[in-house]
Amino acid sequence: MVKKPNSNKTLMTWVFLLLAALFISNFAGKFAENLDVKEVAYSEILKNLEKNNIKSVTFEGDQVKATLKASGDEKKNTLLVSPLPPLENPDLLRRLEIKEVEIKAKSNSSGQWTSILIGFLPWIFILGFFYFSTRNINKKMGGGGMGRPPFMGGDKKFEITEKVEVTFDNVAGSENAKTDLKEIVDFLKTPERFNQMGAQLPRGVLMVGPPGTGKTLMAKAVAGEAGVPFFSLSGSEFIELYVGMGASRVRKLFSEAKAKAPAIIFIDEIDSIGRSRGTGLGGGHDEREQTLNQILAEMDGFGTGESVVVLAATNRPDVLDSALTRPGRFDRQVTMDLPMVKSREAILEIHSKKVPLHEEVNLNEIAKSTPGFSGAELKNLVNEATLLAARKKQDKVTQQHFSEARDKVLMGNPRDEHLSDEQKKVIAVHESGHALVALLSPHSNPVTKITIIPRGRALGFTEQTPLEDQVNHTKSYLLTQIAILLGGRMAEKIVVGDITTGAQDDLKRATKMARSMVANFGMSETFGLLSLDLDSTHPFLGKEMGKSRDFSEETARKVDEEVLSILKEREEYVMDLLNKNIDKLKALTDKVFEEETLDQAQIENCLS
Repeated sequence: MVKKPNSNKTLMTWVFLLLAALFISNFAGKFAENLDVKEVAYSEILKNLEKNNIKSVTFEGDQVKATLKASGDEKKNTLLVSPLPPLENPDLLRRLEIKEVEIKAKSNSSGQWTSILIGFLPWIFILGFFYFSTRNINKKMGGGGMGRPPFMGGDKKFEITEKVEVTFDNVAGSENAKTDLKEIVDFLKTPERFNQMGAQLPRGVLMVGPPGTGKTLMAKAVAGEAGVPFFSLSGSEFIELYVGMGASRVRKLFSEAKAKAPAIIFIDEIDSIGRSRGTGLGGGHDEREQTLNQILAEMDGFGTGESVVVLAATNRPDVLDSALTRPGRFDRQVTMDLPMVKSREAILEIHSKKVPLHEEVNLNEIAKSTPGFSGAELKNLVNEATLLAARKKQDKVTQQHFSEARDKVLMGNPRDEHLSDEQKKVIAVHESGHALVALLSPHSNPVTKITIIPRGRALGFTEQTPLEDQVNHTKSYLLTQIAILLGGRMAEKIVVGDITTGAQDDLKRATKMARSMVANFGMSETFGLLSLDLDSTHPFLGKEMGKSRDFSEETARKVDEEVLSILKEREEYVMDLLNKNIDKLKALTDKVFEEETLDQAQIENCLS
C-alpha cells in the first residue's frame, strides 16, 4: 500500500524554508557588504573631511559610509558609522559640497522587509496553529482516530505491552480468581480448539473487589500466562472535553486490539464511564454516555472467531449500567476479596524475596497480625519495614521493624507533641477503659497493645488482634464491640469524674454498628427480620438520587429509638463492669501512664 504524502507537513516545510531563506539572504547580504569595512567614530569622518581624504559619502538608513581617496581596494578604504550620532552636524552636507565630496543615498529595502516579517511572523504562527489544529480534529474525528488539539494537552494513548512478564506465580492468593481466569488463558492460547467445538467464551470479564486487592496485577498475569499483547487504559481517560473524543478513542482501542488478536483489553475503573444512564447522578454527561454506548457497540461487534477478551476492574459494581453486565458483554464476574491469613503470608513472601530478613522474622505471625490488609497494603508494610531498617543503618529487617511499620501503616507516624501529665493521665484512663472491657468481656479479641503515644490523628490506641480471620460476626460479638468502644468514655466518667472529646470517633462507630444491627442485620427485637435500606436517604453514600426510601417517618423514628436503647443498655453494662473492677482499671492506668506503651505480656502481668 502506497502511503500518501502529508500535504499539511509539506506546506509547513515550504513556509519554513521560505522564511529561513529571506532571513539568511538579508543577513548574509549585510554581512558580505560590510566585510572589510572599518567601523569608526563619527569624529573620525569629520577629521578626514578636513584633510580632504574623503572621496565619497553614502547615506543608507542609519549608516554613513565614507570612502577614502587612498588607492587600492575601495572596500578596505571605507569608514562606517552605524548608527548615526544623536546630534547630527547641520552643516555636514554644506561642508561636503565645499570639499567637493561625492554624495550618494541608498534605500534600506532589506531592513524594511525584516521589519515587515518581524511584525507579521507572530500572526502567521497563530493563524497556522489554529488552522492545522482544526484540520487535525476534523480529519481524525471523521476517520475514527484519537486526534486532539495541542492546547488540550496532546493526544493521549493507551498503553500497549507486547510481552507481559507477570504470571500467576507473581500473584499470591486469589486462587478462586485464578481458577476462573485460567479458562480465559486456555482460550487465548488455543482459540481454534474452542471454535471447533462451537464454544464461545465470555467477551468481557468484570473483576470486582476492594481497592488494593490486585485486580490490575491479575489482569496482567492473564496476559502474561497467555503470551498475548496487553492493552490497558483507565476508564477516566476516555472522557474528553469534546463530545465524541472518548468514543473515538474506544474505536481506536478495539481496532488495534483486533489487529493484534489474540489480545487482552483491560479497562481500569470502568465505573467512571459505566454508571447507570439516565439517573442524573454521575451519569448525565453526553460524552460519558456516548463513550459507554461505543464500548457496548464494540463488544457486540466481536465475531465468534475473534480472540479478544475485555477485562475490566471496579470496586463499585452496584452502580454499573445493566446493559454493561448483561450476557454477551461483561457476563462473567470474578471476585477479588481481601486475602486471608495463608494468602497474606504468601503475599509477604513474594514482596520480601529481595529483602534481607533476619532469621527471627516470622511471616506467619505478621500475616496473623494484619487482618483486613489488602495486597497493596502488605506490599507497603514490607517497604516501610525495609525503610525503617535502612534509616537505623541495620543490615537486616527484624520482627520489630515489621511491628513498628504496622503501627505506622495503621495509625501513622508518632507525633512530636509534649503533653502535660494531666492530659497523658486522661488518655491513659481512656485507653485502659477500652482494654479492660475487652479483656473482661466474652466474645472479644485478645488485646495485644496499648499506647498513649500520639500517632496520626489519634492521641492513643488500643490494639486487638483476632486469632483467625472472621467473615461472619454474631450478635454477641457486635454487642461486645460496642461495649469496648464505650469503655473509654465510661472510664473517664469513673476515674476522672468528667468526660472529654476523645470519645468522638468511638461514639460514631458504636452508633453506626448499632444502627446496622437494627436496620440491616435483623438483630432487633422490635423489627425482627425486617431489613431497611437506610442509605437510600443519603444519595452520596452510593445509592442513586432518584431512589426513594422504602419506610415511613414513623419507622425511622422507631429505628432511632431502638439504636438508642442498645447504646443505653451497653453503657449500663460497661459502667457496672468497670465499677466492679476499679482496682484493675487504676492499676492498668498507672502502668500505661508510666510506660506509655504496653504489649500483651506486660498487660497480662499488670492485671495478674
